Amino acid sequence: MTEPRPRPGAGPGWDLERAEAHLLGLELFGMRFGLERMRRLLTALGSPQRAFRAVHVVGTNGKSSTVRMTAAILEAHGLRTGSFVSPHLTSFAERIRIADDDLGPEAFGAAVERAAGAAALVDRTLGGEDRVTQFELITAAALAEFARRDVDVAVVEAGLGGRHDATNVLDAPVVVLTNVGLEHTRWLGPTLRDIAREKLAVVTKRATLVIGGLEPEAEDEALATAARNQARLVRPLPATAVGLPGYQRTNFAVACAAAGALIGELDERAVAEAIAHSEVPGRLQRVAERPLTIVDGAHNPSGVAALAAALPDAVGERPVVAVTSILDDKDAAGMLRELLPHCAAAVFTRSLNPRALPAATLASLASQLGGAGGGGPLEIDPDPYHAVERARELAGPGGAVVATGSIYLVADLLSAAGGRRRSRSTL
Repeated sequence: MTEPRPRPGAGPGWDLERAEAHLLGLELFGMRFGLERMRRLLTALGSPQRAFRAVHVVGTNGKSSTVRMTAAILEAHGLRTGSFVSPHLTSFAERIRIADDDLGPEAFGAAVERAAGAAALVDRTLGGEDRVTQFELITAAALAEFARRDVDVAVVEAGLGGRHDATNVLDAPVVVLTNVGLEHTRWLGPTLRDIAREKLAVVTKRATLVIGGLEPEAEDEALATAARNQARLVRPLPATAVGLPGYQRTNFAVACAAAGALIGELDERAVAEAIAHSEVPGRLQRVAERPLTIVDGAHNPSGVAALAAALPDAVGERPVVAVTSILDDKDAAGMLRELLPHCAAAVFTRSLNPRALPAATLASLASQLGGAGGGGPLEIDPDPYHAVERARELAGPGGAVVATGSIYLVADLLSAAGGRRRSRSTL
């Protein structure tokens, strides 16, 4: 892949470490809603969002997988794609992708540096303590990089909700609503209808809206949004992708519908090629054998339910030992109710994220819920690495270990010990 040429006379720019340090520093200023900062920032960057078509992916679960899969399908059909996903596992650079590759360290540093320079100009125009946020900055960096790389299509994952999310600047011809569950009710509203309405606010006039499996009240809202915006409504065909486990087949079916909505009829050989590039880090990801060990970033009850339904595909008849960490703002009881009946035993731990619940709290809650379905032990090990090793001992060579409950737990396990930068970003 050819990198853009540096500007004549340009000196050494930001490297990956400096770019990540700058982004982490913006966490101190928290999360702020509204699109005015983002619009000003993109104007300062030359309005890059107008340089390409976009597929905008919103929803509760499956967004990152759907983004990656949609991009892979479009690439297999000869289109140059950029994709933006969040959160990341081990490096912010994972959030910006060109074709099937994360942005390289030097390119990522340069992209963030350019966006940070524009943000500094915008910050001077804002009142009081208002300033460009972390998510706005990295979103703008991604969109600007896509324009620099002359992508044909950008496939972009929304952050929180949709209406006030920084990605709601795209005027995308295709919008995907993967599914809707109760999440972030403090900001998005208390009901599925409220949450669906906030996510669907990204749909523009005469766009195409692709919907995954929705609860009735969320589907009603999708139908009303499509009618109000004269948008075409598309439902995916039944999930039949061979070689993908469980819920990833459903995500792939939604991705096929999204790609087809943008470019028309899909080529079967190109779709088959895309399947080969559809493993998503941190989602049903196999990281070890004997015992089979899987990490999955499910972090709410509906996500854990999808994981549980995928276990027969993922592990066969092996008895499962869970390793679990959950953040303090999640529905821990609801998640454990979905997970524990499918487990022979469990080891509770605590990710490095400061919002992670104590392992002992999770173990106590699990006991109150009746324990593991297989009647095995509920153990505690606050260190995620040691917790996985203990779970592997409990499982034995013929069993399986599934580490889940938080994307931050997955990130800790996939990173070199002590090497990951902590982040308090919401998920």
